[in-house]
Amino acid sequence: MSEPLNVTTHSFSDNQALASALAERIAERLRDAIAERGHALLAVSGGSTPRHLFEKLSRQSLDWSKVQVTLVDERWVPESNERSNAAMVKATLLQHAATSAQFVPLYADAPTPEAGLVTVRARVASLALPFDAVVLGMGNDGHTASFFPGGDRLPEALDVNNTARVLPMRAEGAGEPRITFTLSALLDTRALYLHIEGDTKRQLLADARLGLGEAANFPVRSVLTQQRVPVAVYWCP
Repeated sequence: MSEPLNVTTHSFSDNQALASALAERIAERLRDAIAERGHALLAVSGGSTPRHLFEKLSRQSLDWSKVQVTLVDERWVPESNERSNAAMVKATLLQHAATSAQFVPLYADAPTPEAGLVTVRARVASLALPFDAVVLGMGNDGHTASFFPGGDRLPEALDVNNTARVLPMRAEGAGEPRITFTLSALLDTRALYLHIEGDTKRQLLADARLGLGEAANFPVRSVLTQQRVPVAVYWCP
C-alpha cells in the first residue's frame, strides 16, 4: 500500500547519514526564514535519538543569533536533573555555531506543571510563531511529544481545534509529570519532521499509519493522519 500524500519517508543507511541530511534540511529552513522574516523558530524533541542530529545541526553555518529554539515537550524536572531535555539540548545543540541561539525552556521553577503553567504560557506567547521547523520523535509505545497512551489530558492535547498551546500531561509510561505543546500548536509550523531509528519503530510507525492492531490507538497516528502539515519521516536502521 502506498503512503498517504501527507507522509513521505526518507531512509538512510545509518544515524550519521540521517543526522547530516536532516541537519542540512533544517538549517536550510532556518536560513530561509531569517532571509524572509529576519528570525527563525525551531522546536525539537528530547530523548537519546536526536543527539547526533543536534551535534550536526550545531555546526551548521547560519545566523543563530536570530534563531529561537524550544522543546516540543519537557519532563517537569530542573536542568540539574539528568532527565532534563533542556540540559541535553544545551549540551548537544546549543554548542559551536549555535551557541548564540536563544533557548526558550518549558520547565519553570514550580512544584508541578500546573503551578508553572502561567509562566510557561507567557514564554510561549513570546515565541515568533509559526514554527519554521518542528522535529518529533516516537517511543515504542507510540507516543510523540508528551502525547502518551493513557495520558490524563491526551484527548485535549490531540484536539486539532484546541487553542491552548501547552498543557500538563501525566501518564503511567511518562515517568515524571510533563509539559507539552499541543498537537494543534505543533502543527502551526512550516515544516514537520518525524525522526525515528530502528526496525522496530519503523514497523510500529507503519502499523500506526495504517491503523493496524494496537497501533490504531497510538497517539502518533494523530500526527500521521492530520492533513494540515505534510510529515517528513527520517528513518535509519
